[in-house]
Amino acid sequence: MSLQTTRRSFLVAGSLTALASTKVLGANDTIRIGVIGAGGRMESLLDCADQVGPCQIVAVSDVYAPRRDAVKDRSNGIATTHLDYHEVLDKDIDAVIIASPDHWHVRMAVDALSAGKDVYLEKPVTHTIEEGATLTRAVRSSKQVLQCGMQQRSWAHFRDAVDLIQGGSLGRVPQVRTYWWQNYLRGGKSKPVDTQALDWKLWLGSAPDQPFSEEKFYRWRWFWNFGGGAMTDLFTHWIDVAQWAMKADQPHEAFMLGNKYIFEQWDCPDTVQAAFRYPGFDVVYEGMMASSIDDGGLEFRGTEATLKIDRSGFAVYREGVQKKQNPVLKSESFRDGTISHMQNFFECVRSRKEPNAPVETGIAAARAGQIANLAYHRNGQISWPPKAQS
Repeated sequence: MSLQTTRRSFLVAGSLTALASTKVLGANDTIRIGVIGAGGRMESLLDCADQVGPCQIVAVSDVYAPRRDAVKDRSNGIATTHLDYHEVLDKDIDAVIIASPDHWHVRMAVDALSAGKDVYLEKPVTHTIEEGATLTRAVRSSKQVLQCGMQQRSWAHFRDAVDLIQGGSLGRVPQVRTYWWQNYLRGGKSKPVDTQALDWKLWLGSAPDQPFSEEKFYRWRWFWNFGGGAMTDLFTHWIDVAQWAMKADQPHEAFMLGNKYIFEQWDCPDTVQAAFRYPGFDVVYEGMMASSIDDGGLEFRGTEATLKIDRSGFAVYREGVQKKQNPVLKSESFRDGTISHMQNFFECVRSRKEPNAPVETGIAAARAGQIANLAYHRNGQISWPPKAQS
């Protein structure tokens, strides 16, 4: 299945998009949703959607039957179930939520946009750097709304923190430290896969043909054919915040040191240190997947103050202020930012305004992690854009 379109299909898709975008929803109208990719992340997204509705799941597509059935059950039996996601796009729906493995993201999003549907697309929005141009073109040539799943963009205390940084409250910020530790050893055993209920060939999609693997099915983020490891699963969120706050969209140099010390069965390293050079500042990242103490967060190190932030809140520590009087400013979070992010998406579906995380921001966040992965494959260092070979 090619992402390239013929002139005829482009014209047909354009007509569908034009027709779909004329439908105006009122504040109390129920948004009709199609679900594409019904795993664990989708369950969380639908929980958030339920809190900001009104919305109704009309159809669901997944290659694994138990997941399709679970979404149908939560829709009170209303949702139709489909193996092929194109059948979801044929339904009378306003929007789709896509939470498939990464290697499907752009293909599914492009097809949804061409069918005149608004899209909530989980991060990372692209699987490769090259896909960024394809996705941008599809969004900007349509009249549809696409919200990237970078929920910090709608999370109140992250928005406040960015305002402080951009307002100069920290002074000059030459370094941003990011980190994220998780423990996959303590995640519990996954439920065995009923291979008779799974279309493995369809799950693989554009990936090379390979035998079924339960590890790949559940932990696909850690295999290059389907994901990009920590740099596109975790770091993507933090670099989005850093690039947003610092008003920069890509590094010009990246370094990455990684290894498989614990999970040798993975493709991607489980232990990572990375560094990125932007104009006027550096970003560093560290993390590993068998220790969860400290979880994840960022530190913006400024000449006047340092701002430390994670998903529970932020604190500002002023230079020259006694330890007992620091922090000088604190903010706590009492609501999952994904709820606000889904609310913003629904509001934009109704108003046709630009969402908080437009396509360019999602592509830039994914690209930074993808550049780091390229550095990992090229002896740990890369300049960006790559210098032309002589």
